[in-house]
Amino acid sequence: MRVVVLVLLAVNALFFAWSRGWLDTVTGLPAQAGREPHRSANQQNPERIQPLAASAVAALARRSCLELGPLEGDTALAAAQAALKAAGATDAELRSSEQAGVWVVATIKLADPDFRARKEATYKQLRLRIEPLEGLPAEQPAFVLSRHASQAAAETQIEAFGKRGMKGLRVLALKPALTRHTLVLPQADGLLAGRLKASKDAALAAGFKACSAAPAASAASS
Repeated sequence: MRVVVLVLLAVNALFFAWSRGWLDTVTGLPAQAGREPHRSANQQNPERIQPLAASAVAALARRSCLELGPLEGDTALAAAQAALKAAGATDAELRSSEQAGVWVVATIKLADPDFRARKEATYKQLRLRIEPLEGLPAEQPAFVLSRHASQAAAETQIEAFGKRGMKGLRVLALKPALTRHTLVLPQADGLLAGRLKASKDAALAAGFKACSAAPAASAASS
């Protein structure tokens, strides 16, 4: 019985010493950690805490769906995502679509006018629909004999022309395939919408607008 009394006295003595903060450095559990003024002293930058005005509260309650895009290519997408994160928009949904490229089967450069005229006459005799090559100044003047949605299809066509004895042809990429992205904020509050629309960040230059359609259920989350 004496041992029990001694143990209880020791426990009470330790609790009393801890409750007075005498053992804070020993236990690592400050007795006043959850009370004032200790809790107030541990605040980080309390001067930044400001009560919201009624207009700000109303803006937070407003929700709207906003979208940014189209953004052409992964570089533009990464820049826009970084700008959104910096603005506090972390729930943007990503929608992407593939835009087919344009490859053409074209002649070599036909700088000599007489040679170009003879080639044009030959193609007309073969009943081929030709058109002047445009969009690639360094490769002009030349004729386009066919257009294709992939390089493989253009290569297949140039082989078919070769079997007909047609030479001096090449495959050119008139417009490369491109991935276009749209970032969707399905539940942007009024304060966030205002910050984004007023942003001067070049990555957001495409501008936000109301969502054209509800975000697809399969849209990937950024």
